[in-house]
Amino acid sequence: MQSYPNGVPSWIDLATPDPDASKAFYGELFGWTYEDEPTDQPGSDYTMARRDGRSAAGMMKLSPEMAAAGMPPVWSSYVTVADADATVAKVGPAGGTVVQPPMDVMDAGRMAVLADPSGAVICCWQAKEHIGAEVVNEHGSLVWNELITPDPASVAGFYAEVFGWTSQTAPMPGGDYTVFHVAGGNESGIAGAMAPPMPGMPAFWGVYFQVEDAAAIVDRARELGAQVLMDATAMPGVGTLATMTDPQGAVFSVMTPEA
Repeated sequence: MQSYPNGVPSWIDLATPDPDASKAFYGELFGWTYEDEPTDQPGSDYTMARRDGRSAAGMMKLSPEMAAAGMPPVWSSYVTVADADATVAKVGPAGGTVVQPPMDVMDAGRMAVLADPSGAVICCWQAKEHIGAEVVNEHGSLVWNELITPDPASVAGFYAEVFGWTSQTAPMPGGDYTVFHVAGGNESGIAGAMAPPMPGMPAFWGVYFQVEDAAAIVDRARELGAQVLMDATAMPGVGTLATMTDPQGAVFSVMTPEA
């Protein structure tokens, strides 16, 4: 893959208080190997997680300052944009908040951190040397990004203004489901949105990893110290899904797509 179309989620990374423990957990679960890359912040390497030699995700240490500011261990989603600064300029007028202004990530690219009107945090990524994930839609790699928010319809306009997304909503078991689309993206959609399955949940962007056998992955994750929030569940027309927290507390989901 040479590049991602503008508006398409292209990268995910994990902020964790214990990178070594997280590496061990996800390495056992997904077969990842790792390469630590120095950053311009002393003592804070950025880890590339690879699947068969191709970049699948990133990891970094959740600093004490981040934790003190209330940031939990979390998987973050990144959306490819042509111009991070121009994207950020759209955030305030669209009702969102700029959490982190645009910044260069050495020669890899330029990024910013945004929050939609419901408070869900998402990043934008202007690629330079790092285009994003080199492997997706395979075992142990990103397959879907999903917004959990109290009223998906109320934030659809934000994503339309900021990323150029359109949306379609359809009924599903347990409530309506919104699918986002963008020109040049996958025809079946590039991300989804739904209301929280439990009351009181904060708005957030979740990540799904494709796996060959969701039930087996849940069993193995439990053995490795994960907490299972939703056991492997068949969703007609979609596949088998499960949601867990890793041993450090970051929420993630897995999916075995329906054949």
